[in-house]
Amino acid sequence: MRMPENIAGLASLPVDMVGFIFYPKSVRAVGPELESWLQEEGACLEGKKRVGVFVNAEVEEVLNKIHDYGLDFVQLHGEESPEYCQLLRSISQATSMQPFLLIKAFQVDAAFDFSSTARYAPYCAYFLFDTRSTAPGGSGQQFDWALLDRYEGKVPFLLSGGIAPDSVAAILALRHPRLAGLDINSRFEIEPGQKDLEQIAGFIDQLGGVRG
Repeated sequence: MRMPENIAGLASLPVDMVGFIFYPKSVRAVGPELESWLQEEGACLEGKKRVGVFVNAEVEEVLNKIHDYGLDFVQLHGEESPEYCQLLRSISQATSMQPFLLIKAFQVDAAFDFSSTARYAPYCAYFLFDTRSTAPGGSGQQFDWALLDRYEGKVPFLLSGGIAPDSVAAILALRHPRLAGLDINSRFEIEPGQKDLEQIAGFIDQLGGVRG
């Protein structure tokens, strides 16, 4: 999200995380005005975790954004290595800066090897499984969720990729023990970066208000 009024409206809904994209090539990338607004009006997001989305960013840039935007999670959506994740995690544990946790995104298709996530497991609080795309940040399309049965890791995961208001029945049918939450985006937008709050509220109601 990147529009202050839209973010303030979302604050009243039972969502757990709010995402901010720091990838300059994204149409949803946040601008400098959001930083000022969060510093002045960010109290409205009390109880919500702030997630910063990065794509192959320099460590210094990530650390600066954590400080400036009060990020609770760093979501890595590029080709970041396990060593990169280890470095960020060690910085979080060894310094007095704002503590943060890592989410590593993986692009899934029929050929994806879920065992490749194991090298990231020591450093990540969550994985995120999204649809394979040629462009960083997702395609807005859904992959075959039956592939999730191949994931046997211990790290909980968030599900992303083409989730829409009419996905409720398929979501409720999922029974994977490590499914921890849903990452919704383009299918709930009025325009890039502006969420349809009524649509999100209805979606949550249809899911039964279940959180976590």
